[in-house]
Order: sequence, then C-alpha cells, then structure tokens
Amino acid sequence: MPDLSRIKKGWEFDLLFRTGIRTQGQLVRLLYLKTESESESNLIKAGFVVGKRLGKAHVRSRGRRILREAFRQVRDRITPGLKIILALKEDGLNAKTQDIHRELVYLLKRRKLLIT
Repeated sequence: MPDLSRIKKGWEFDLLFRTGIRTQGQLVRLLYLKTESESESNLIKAGFVVGKRLGKAHVRSRGRRILREAFRQVRDRITPGLKIILALKEDGLNAKTQDIHRELVYLLKRRKLLIT
C-alpha cells in the first residue's frame, strides 16, 4: 500500500477512535470516517491496529500482516473518500486470512461501503 494511503500519525488514529463510526464482527473491529477535504476525496486511508494485550510483538506483527493482506484484497472495491482503521480482536489472532477477509467484506457491505 502506498505511504500516502496509510494512517501513520497519532492524531489521525485518535480522531478516528474518538469520532469514527464503529462496527464489529467476531474477528475484526472496523472504525471509519468519511473525509471532508477535496484533496482526500478520492483516497482511502487505512490504519491497522493490534492491541498490546493480545500478545507479544511477533504475534501482533503477524496480526497486522493478516489485516493488511485482507484489506489489500478488498481495497479496490471500497468507496473512496474514507479513513478506515481495522483492529484485530483476540479471536482474530488464530484466524486465517480468508476468514478475516470474509468478515471484512461482510462488515463493509453491512455499512454500504463497498462499490458493487
């Protein structure tokens, strides 16, 4: 994923955690906001989070890799102009990428964020 489309700044994560619209499944928690600025109206910015309580560094890194791969597979079908955070839940640590992908698609469809 290009650097321009990644959420990296702490204030961007804070903004989404405070004001973002939340939805969650069994494996993944999804937070999103529609961007207002015209410069970001055709971008999808994404951030990937695995909490420290879920395991050691190598476990959390694997969780982020799985989230990034699942997002990569669905990225082209997401409505542009969104900032998204994907947070892995504890059950998601033992899940396969296909399971995470399936749930991500389900959550995005439920919120009408996919282009059909």
